[in-house]
Amino acid sequence: MKKILVRICIALVVLVVLAVLAVHFFLDGAVKRGVETVGPKLTKTEVKLAGVHISILSGSGKVKGLIVGNPDPYKTPFSISVGTATLELKPGSLLSDKLVIRTVNVESPEITFEGGLSGNNLSKILANLNEATSGSGGTNVAGATPKEEKKANKKLEVDDFTITGAKLTANITDLGGKSLSITLPTIHLSNLGTGPEGITVTELTKEVISAIEKESVKAVSSSAGDIGKAAENLTKGLGKNAGGAVSNVTQGIGNLFKKK
Repeated sequence: MKKILVRICIALVVLVVLAVLAVHFFLDGAVKRGVETVGPKLTKTEVKLAGVHISILSGSGKVKGLIVGNPDPYKTPFSISVGTATLELKPGSLLSDKLVIRTVNVESPEITFEGGLSGNNLSKILANLNEATSGSGGTNVAGATPKEEKKANKKLEVDDFTITGAKLTANITDLGGKSLSITLPTIHLSNLGTGPEGITVTELTKEVISAIEKESVKAVSSSAGDIGKAAENLTKGLGKNAGGAVSNVTQGIGNLFKKK
């Protein structure tokens, strides 16, 4: 009898371990698929995710190789590239109606700001996200299946979202594609979706992209001196009239950023 009980206990332990592993791999795969299928329909860009690992026991997680492309007509390879991001979840909320994310830390992402007087790639992505949430029934994803719509409208709570060491490359199209390299200050968002209704995936993405675009514009504006030097270099050998034209463009860009 004792041997039978031992065997039953061992079998139960094995079943529990297998169940945890199955849920773990299903969860990781589901997150990756969700990002790569729903993401492009929300942002209208290519979205790729190399991998994700979430522990259902501790709630800790890691995201690797997240790349958000650029919407038309922008030509740079990507708008945002994240090598590594870590997060902490409330384990008990994984299967509840509202997923509680205690912290998200995005480390040294690469951000591309492409544009000029007529707009930029980040503001275009934000406009696409706003379009997806313009209806009265939450997120409306064009061409999405009911399952994808459900994922996009999943309730979230994010207590703390931090982006540190972001490297910004600003490609100013009105200055012949001249670029600036800038390190952005830390971006910190907190208490998102703490109310009973929470915040959707799309709304969270809007908050993050909006904060990134705002800090990017500030950084480019504060580097107006470097932009001016780039404009002066463009005029060398082109004559006085060309110099005046480029100067006007530079002033226009400065005024645009000040309005932000």
